[in-house]
Amino acid sequence: MKILNIIWLFFALTSTAYAHGDEDHSKDGTPAAQAQSAGQPRVETFTEAFELVGQLQGKELSVFIDKYETNEPVLNGKLEVELNGLKSVGKYRPERGDYVIADEGFIKALAAPGKHALVFTLSAAEETDLLEGTLEVQPAVEHETNTQFPLAWAGAGLLAALALIALAAKRRRSTHPTGK
Repeated sequence: MKILNIIWLFFALTSTAYAHGDEDHSKDGTPAAQAQSAGQPRVETFTEAFELVGQLQGKELSVFIDKYETNEPVLNGKLEVELNGLKSVGKYRPERGDYVIADEGFIKALAAPGKHALVFTLSAAEETDLLEGTLEVQPAVEHETNTQFPLAWAGAGLLAALALIALAAKRRRSTHPTGK
């Protein structure tokens, strides 16, 4: 019976999680794509006065702007973005501290795969500045098939085989007692 416990312990400790679907597993209502934003297209740029970070998330471009020297957020400024002749005005969202560009035509052009040169015009307090940056959007990649799934079945088969061997060994010992 000890061997069966060892086998169960081995598989419990070496099991892996398997990737599946695009379900939203967030707990606070924030979409998982926003919570894990490392793969989202970004633009980063700065001038002597300001620094800007923008991220394409779904159907909007979210832009955060800080003063370069103090890292103090620029609140309630006026932001305009230009892409190949298309212009859109950012709306400041005080609850997030960012500027959002959600113009459908602009976002559709920006979401196309490739490198997109952007020109941001910022007016804040008594300062106006132009910031230029490039946002690169990678082509969509098809999901690969899960190659670990057959491995899980192989592991389950191995576990079943080892359990049968352990059971056969136990029966053999009970029918052929050792000793005198």
